Amino acid sequence: MSIYLDFNATAPLAPEALSATIAALQEVPGNASSVHAYGQRAKAMLDDARASVASLLNGEQGEIVFTSGGTEADNLAIRGVAESREREGRRHLIVSSIEHEAVLRTVQAFGRRGWRISLLPVGTSGVIDPARLTAVIDGETAIVSVMHVNNEIGTLQPVADLARVAHEHGAYFHTDAVQSVGRMRVDVREVGADLLSCSGHKFGGPKGAGVLWVRRGLHLAAQLTGGRQERNRRAGTENVPAIAGLGAAAAAARRDAGAREARVGALRDRLERGILERVPRCNVNGDPARRAPNTTNISFDGVDGESLLIALDLEGIAVSTGSACSSGSLDPSHVLKAMGLPPSRVQSAIRFSLGPTTTEEEINRVVDVLPATVSRLRSLASRR
Repeated sequence: MSIYLDFNATAPLAPEALSATIAALQEVPGNASSVHAYGQRAKAMLDDARASVASLLNGEQGEIVFTSGGTEADNLAIRGVAESREREGRRHLIVSSIEHEAVLRTVQAFGRRGWRISLLPVGTSGVIDPARLTAVIDGETAIVSVMHVNNEIGTLQPVADLARVAHEHGAYFHTDAVQSVGRMRVDVREVGADLLSCSGHKFGGPKGAGVLWVRRGLHLAAQLTGGRQERNRRAGTENVPAIAGLGAAAAAARRDAGAREARVGALRDRLERGILERVPRCNVNGDPARRAPNTTNISFDGVDGESLLIALDLEGIAVSTGSACSSGSLDPSHVLKAMGLPPSRVQSAIRFSLGPTTTEEEINRVVDVLPATVSRLRSLASRR
């Protein structure tokens, strides 16, 4: 049995998304900017996808900007706002210390240009206290960016409270919602953000298509210049097949949202409970209550996380030690380090992330395999 528990890295393509992508590839050869019938059919596919995503987010179609994925959406949000507000004297950026590298490296680039950068700390819960933001924000802050759900530990941040603090000081608020959109209910009006990023391949769409939701009336400087696509906010011929697939995945996610969230949450709890009951010396990382329903991050004392990942892979079980975008790096998780966890706990962490296709049988199999696997690795480690 092959078991896939790495949905936070990427989700398998949903059947609806596959059908929509194939249809666009086979039946719609036109450029969406062309005025002939072929081009209008392509534009109609973009319009349908835009409507589906807007409905999923409770936004407006004109607020949807299609991108190549979450990384580009994060870059467009931060760079676009920063460059448009620089002339106001706002050269201060605030992000959390546990952001995805798409955000962290972007603000670091501004830091090298002389901008002030503030990193909001987190405690062992992995949740940001809004008072931390109040302490560092000022009249020069251009934008605050805090992710909705952390990709490694699944913690859910108080984004609405953080957005209110940002707005009180005239700053914009952006949230990277790549790990929440399509998996749990996300209403941009309730979130309170000015900009929100998401990526289709995290909830069943094809890779290569993402979205930046931009509140109506907000100006940001385009980072790709050329044509007038996406209302002059993102130049370049749109990837119609991938966007069509994204739209289909968004429609499916909206249709099944409540059932998906409840079912996946129950399976995650079953997995976590089984591991903690059957494998001694384990710790769940992050706030056990304030988190997304599909993710658990567990440290196995006395075991190297990479070794456990490989051992589970040999059993046909796919998990992760952290962000897929940092795979191949020998550096420990910056998220767990920022939480102040000891090195041994950081190095022994495994992320299990579930999705709508995860089954109870698969969870039972993982719980059955883990005790002996961890025991064997601990025995080997003790002999060194």
